[in-house]
Amino acid sequence: MTGPEAPARAGRELRSRYTPADLSVFTREEASRFVPRGDGDPQTDIALAWELLYRLEPELYDQLARAERLHPGVVEWLPRDADRIAEVGAGTGRLTLELIKRGQQVVAVEPAAPLRQVLRRKLAAADRGDRAQVTHGFFDRLPLPEHYADLVVACSAFTPAPEHGGEAGLAEMERVCRPGGRVAIIWPNHIDWLAARGYQYVSFPGPMSVEFGSHQEAVELARIFYPKAAEEIRRRGRRTVPFEVLGINPPRDLAFKVLAP
Repeated sequence: MTGPEAPARAGRELRSRYTPADLSVFTREEASRFVPRGDGDPQTDIALAWELLYRLEPELYDQLARAERLHPGVVEWLPRDADRIAEVGAGTGRLTLELIKRGQQVVAVEPAAPLRQVLRRKLAAADRGDRAQVTHGFFDRLPLPEHYADLVVACSAFTPAPEHGGEAGLAEMERVCRPGGRVAIIWPNHIDWLAARGYQYVSFPGPMSVEFGSHQEAVELARIFYPKAAEEIRRRGRRTVPFEVLGINPPRDLAFKVLAP
C-alpha cells in the first residue's frame, strides 16, 4: 500500500477503501473518462473503485493478479513466433510476461501510470524483458499505427462499457491488427456481446484455484476482494482457493477474431 491513508485502508473491502476525495488522483484525461460529470462515489461504483486501486495501491492489485493465474491452455493458445504483439490494458504484466516469450516485439499499453511502473520493474528483471515497450494509452486511442501487430490482445481489461473498451475500443484493436492476424479478449465478460461482433469463444477445462502466497495472504486479500468468501477461506486454512469458492469465473476462456486477409 502507498500513501498516508494506506494503514487506515488495511483490511477494508474494495468498495469501502476509497472516497470521492480520492478522485483527485486522476489526471484530467482519466477524470474525463471515469467521472465525466465531475462527481462519483467509489463506494457505490465498483468500477470506479478498481480504477482508484490501480492508481493508489498498485502493489495490492499486483498481489491479486499474481494469485489469479491464467489457465495453461489459454497461454498455450497464444501464437508463437509473432513478429509484433500489442497488449491493451497490460496492468502489472499478468499476460505480458508470457507474451515476451512469443513475440519479437511487444507493446504493452496501460493507462494507469503506477501500474506501468510495476510492469517496467518486472520486465527489467525478466528474461527477454527487453522485447517489451511499455506505453501510455487507452482502448479507444491506441498509440500504434494501422495493421501494426500480428496479435492484439487484452486480458481481464476489456468490457463493453465505453470507458473500458466498448465499440470504439474494439474497433481500435481491430485497426491495429494486421489482415490475417488475431484480436483476442482473454477472460472476457459479456460473451454474447462479443459473439454478435464476430468473435469465437474458446474455453479450457479442468479445476482451477487462486494461488496466494500464503494462507494469511489469502485471508487478507479475500477480505478486500472476495468478502463473501473470506470466512470460508479462513476456515479452510489453505493458500490455494478454488475459484468456485470465490464465486467467480476462472480465467479459462477467451474470445477471438481472425481478421480477413
